[in-house]
Parts: sequence; structure tokens; C-alpha cells
Amino acid sequence: MKHFHRRQFLRDLGISAGALPFLAGLPSITGAPAPQRKQRLIIMFSPNGTLPSEFWPDQEGADFSFKSILKPLEPFKKQMLVLHGIANKVGGDGDSHMRGMSCLLTCDELLKGNIMGGGGNPAGWASNISIDQELKNFLQSRAETKTRFGSLEFGVAVPERADPWTRMSYAGGNQPVAPIDDPHQILKKVYGRMKDKDSLVSILDDVREDLKKVSSKLSARDKALLDQHMTLVRSMEQDLADADKQGKLVHPVPQVDPSIELVNDNTPQISRIQIDLLVNSLANDMARIGTLQYMRSVGMAQMRWLGIQEGHHSLSHDPDDKKDSYEKLMKINTWFAGEFAYLAKRLSETPEATGGGNMLDNTLLVWTNELGKGNSHTLDNIPYIMIGGGSGFKMGRSLKFTKAAHNRLWMSVAQSMGHDLQTFGKKELCEGGALNLS
Repeated sequence: MKHFHRRQFLRDLGISAGALPFLAGLPSITGAPAPQRKQRLIIMFSPNGTLPSEFWPDQEGADFSFKSILKPLEPFKKQMLVLHGIANKVGGDGDSHMRGMSCLLTCDELLKGNIMGGGGNPAGWASNISIDQELKNFLQSRAETKTRFGSLEFGVAVPERADPWTRMSYAGGNQPVAPIDDPHQILKKVYGRMKDKDSLVSILDDVREDLKKVSSKLSARDKALLDQHMTLVRSMEQDLADADKQGKLVHPVPQVDPSIELVNDNTPQISRIQIDLLVNSLANDMARIGTLQYMRSVGMAQMRWLGIQEGHHSLSHDPDDKKDSYEKLMKINTWFAGEFAYLAKRLSETPEATGGGNMLDNTLLVWTNELGKGNSHTLDNIPYIMIGGGSGFKMGRSLKFTKAAHNRLWMSVAQSMGHDLQTFGKKELCEGGALNLS
């Protein structure tokens, strides 16, 4: 069989010389494999439960209608899964808000600690890695899915404190991952350039040598902490190396208002900026996993932009028959639904750099909460809404389960991304295996 050089082949087709550089490298011409689909996951959190009668559809299956809170999500009905009956069955120490938040993505008990909540025994941080970080590690372990950061953790109005009420992501047991709620810090992390890079590399070299010198004199516990520090040093070095490899961005760096202040009343503007930055960073393939955390468990944000002066958590404790509080909670939860809809919209209007549809087609969005209902503090019927594609799940449905452990849901998500987890978190809560969503 006679083989032709690809440039000769193109010339024989009558392609002009000026077009050759643009066509000669195409996979269909070179025989190279087509770019792989970029499968992504974004988990969004909002606090203090929901109003069940204004949230859950009455119907099951594809023919479901939207209650008031979920109305902003109607445009995405065919790409949507509403999951009723998912429960956080993780017991142990800590109050419902603490376990609802720090067991939300870790699916395991909190460690022993001295942080006292509103009930139960005092507790500490989560004892397990969170599903977002588990999937990050899985994707980062493979050359074809490795990105510069692996995951990015965004926050909106997260208070400057660190406790089990404020953290849902964990790199491992007792290793909380803080979300970044300052858009300027996100810009610096994702797109910043180190002017004194050589100096920083030198400093890291010095730090490494100093740590090695003291290693032999440390206890086993301190050596374990030292290993964590060394891992951080190696991570910083790798980040510098990866930054050097970063070519021209497919999507330009977004502009952020330099005068924006991180104050309560600017939350709507900051929310949209953070969502835009999250979509932009994933579009530029900086990461495949993202989290977006609003406020915190027991969040007391005053949503004055909705005409509400009271704190969210206080309102969530009021009885259902207190009409004024009920209507305000409807506004608050509908606002969160609107932000989730904006995230889905931004992904849907952003084309994939490799072609083949938009980013939402290959991104699974999950919106959840730490409680099922605020005034009962129940960990049953936790809100879970999914939007998007790429998971293999059959979308466009409202599904009802009977107190299915949320461990099984996150196993389903992991398996949909190629990570064949047979258990996650507490093993006894994984009986029955991953939920069948396909």
C-alpha cells in the first residue's frame, strides 16, 4: 500500500499553503487519537436545611413539576436529577450541624475533640478524606486527567474561623481544606505569576535541607507532621513547574473589580464573580473538581439584598406556622437555587475547548446542604439536586429513596468518573452498593 505524506495529501486536495499549518496537525489528518472528554464535578453547598413542602416535587419520574424554591432551575429540567430520601446516617460525636457539615462529603464520624456544639458530645475534625479530594487524587494519579491544581475550593461569605461547622472538604482525617472566598486570592492562586520564582525555589531548597536535619531527632508523631510539611514543599515546587508549562489560556483571565469589599451586602456580586472564576478556571483546565461553599453550617448571614434583616440560622429555627419567617426562608433558598442556576447557565454557554458541545455537557453539578430541615435539625432527606452531563446518569427525573445512606450516593458519583469505589466512609453504611442512577 502506498503511503502519502500528510502535507502532500493536503496539497493534492487543493488546500492552499497558508492553510497547511492549521490543518496539518488535526487528529483526523495525523491519525492521532481525538482529545478525551474532560469529565468534571462541582459540589455547591448552602446551609441550614430547606423547606420540604416548597422544595421536593410531588411526582416521581420524568413528569415532575417544580415547587417554588426550585423554580429558577426549570430551564435545566431535562438535565436534572432531584434526589429525595438521601440521609446522612453517620453517627458519633458532635451536633447535627457539625456532623451535617464535616460528614457531608467524608461520610465518616468526627474525631474526638473538645469543640462543643448545641448538643451531643464535643468533637473534632472529620476522620476521613472527602469525596471531592478523593476524586481529585484519583484524577491526578493519571497522566490523561492530571491538571495543575486537581481541585479548587471556592467560598462565598465563609467566616474567618476554622471549625467543623465551616469545613466540608478534607485532604484526609484531621486535614480540613479551607475554601477561598476572596476573588483576588483566587486570581493570585490560579493566574498569579511569581516574580521572584528563583528566590522562592532557593528558599524551598533551604527548607527541605533544614527539615531533613531535624528528622532524626523527632518522635514518630512529629515525623508524621514533618512528612506533611515535606509534601507541601513538593507540592509548591510542582506548582511552580506546572506554571511554567502553562501555555496560552483558552479563555482569557476574567477581570475582577479591584474595589470589591468582602462585606455581607456585597455577597450577590461576590457570588457571581466566584462562579465566573470557577467556570473560567475549569474551562482553562486548571482543575476537574470544584467546590463552592456558601457561608457555613449555622450560618447567620443577613440577606439584606433580599429585604431580610434577620440572620439565616435564626430564621431556620422558627416554626413553620410563623408565616413571616417561612416566607423569608423561601426567599433565601430560592436565591441559592438562582445561584446554582447561574452556575449551570455559565457552563452551558461556555463551549468545550476540544469541541463537542458545552462544558455543562461534561460537568456534573451537585447542590446539597448539611440538614434536611432547619428547625428539626434532621439529617434525613438532605437536599440533593444534580444538573449536567458526563456522568452516565439518566437525567430529567425526580427520584425518591427511603433513607438511602449518602455514602452510596457519593460512591455512584465516584464510579461515574471511573473511580470504582466499593465503599466510602463508614463501610457498614455502604451496604447495597452505589445507588443506581443510570
